[in-house]
Amino acid sequence: MAIQLDPSLSPTSLVNDIERVFELSAQKIRSIHKAWHPDQGTPVFTVNGRYTARGWTEWTQGFQFGSALLQYEATGEKAFLAMGRLGTLRHMASHVSHVGVHDHGFNNISTYGAWLRLMREGRIPESPAERSFCELALKASGAVQASRWTRLADGTGFIYSFNGPHSLFVDTIRSCRVLAVAHQLGHLLMGEQDARISLLERLVQHSFNTARYNIYYGQGRDAYDVRGRTAHEAVFNVVSGTFRCPNSQQGYSPFTTWTRGLAWAILGFSEELEFFDRVPTADFRPFGGRAAVASVFLRAATATADFYIENSCTDGVPLWDTGAPNLWRMGAFLDHPANPFNDWEPVDSSAAAIAAQGLLRLGHYLQRQRRQRHGLRYWQAGLRVASTLFKEPYLSTSSRHQGLLLHSVYHRPNGWDHVHRGQRVPNGESSMWGDYHLRELALYLWRLARGENYLTFFDPTGQHGPA
Repeated sequence: MAIQLDPSLSPTSLVNDIERVFELSAQKIRSIHKAWHPDQGTPVFTVNGRYTARGWTEWTQGFQFGSALLQYEATGEKAFLAMGRLGTLRHMASHVSHVGVHDHGFNNISTYGAWLRLMREGRIPESPAERSFCELALKASGAVQASRWTRLADGTGFIYSFNGPHSLFVDTIRSCRVLAVAHQLGHLLMGEQDARISLLERLVQHSFNTARYNIYYGQGRDAYDVRGRTAHEAVFNVVSGTFRCPNSQQGYSPFTTWTRGLAWAILGFSEELEFFDRVPTADFRPFGGRAAVASVFLRAATATADFYIENSCTDGVPLWDTGAPNLWRMGAFLDHPANPFNDWEPVDSSAAAIAAQGLLRLGHYLQRQRRQRHGLRYWQAGLRVASTLFKEPYLSTSSRHQGLLLHSVYHRPNGWDHVHRGQRVPNGESSMWGDYHLRELALYLWRLARGENYLTFFDPTGQHGPA
């Protein structure tokens, strides 16, 4: 089966649901702000409805303060602006200079990037000092991210994950947006002997290698080569720079598809396609031209989007991994709406929230490219997923629960996700990234419904109007 499309859905038809999302969101942000103390660590996911920390890397703090900034944009309540700005000022500097992670685009675009965008759009007063502060943070963050570089045998390279120089994560494709913003701000990375390293070049090379090694196209690369499937991690020999094998950290296996990684690919490639429309043509000459670069990104985006549509339940919510070991016990589960309370394998609503935005952006991009039929399919699929997540049982309506989006999964193989008494699999809990991306999805659609400029992570001035 596949996601069941509903042609009647539109951003305007979802306005009442979106307003409810932000009404509930305000309660959740206030609750976390009141209860959270810095010495407790960054909030990551909930246990019995309360946000807790979990050591892995500090990749979710930007979502904490970024959520407050999104809430301010949606509602105009200045208390949330203060939470977002002060949280960024007090707690995000170390994330700008963090040399040990591949997550700069998550942490710093969600905070410094959102703050800068609010000024550029005139949603908060323009302050030259604040603008310079945010721009400097984003420039530095982009350069630090680009410095985590493994060179391959063909002379290209990739931004390596926190696992080390052998490791290319599919998730990093969305974190590359910090390189895009830093490039747009006129920045570059300075190397040995003052080598001037283009951040756009590193973004393109990393993305090309993600498309090449982490995404499958049904061309017989191995026995599990199904078009649109993704591998969480690609592993390389760091001495020779040659590809060795796929791997998975958070999925079931290297040869099944962890759906949140799949969702990162859909959103990351689609956002970069939108960004490329704003980059001068001359900037693409070293890579064969704009069309050549866009074709690689579009191939990856459409393959992963098709796979997501075909391997999600009818309401657009996927299981946490498309090859999870107990799926055989669930019968024809793809022929029905997802059941978060099933006995065998958890769903992952956070993957759905990420993928929904990717599907919408891909659909919008294709429609602008005059590929109406293909674009409309992705657009309607994104709306279908959004319409599911904006309601119960995924929308958290209890004031006693700090999460906004229920039934998110963090790390199933490590057993980190809370299993409630009487349940056999994790459900009913939230994650900082799931909540953030539900807000980002809601704001994206709300702006379209109100006829406002199209929401992107890069310079919004002069952007294209609604689809």
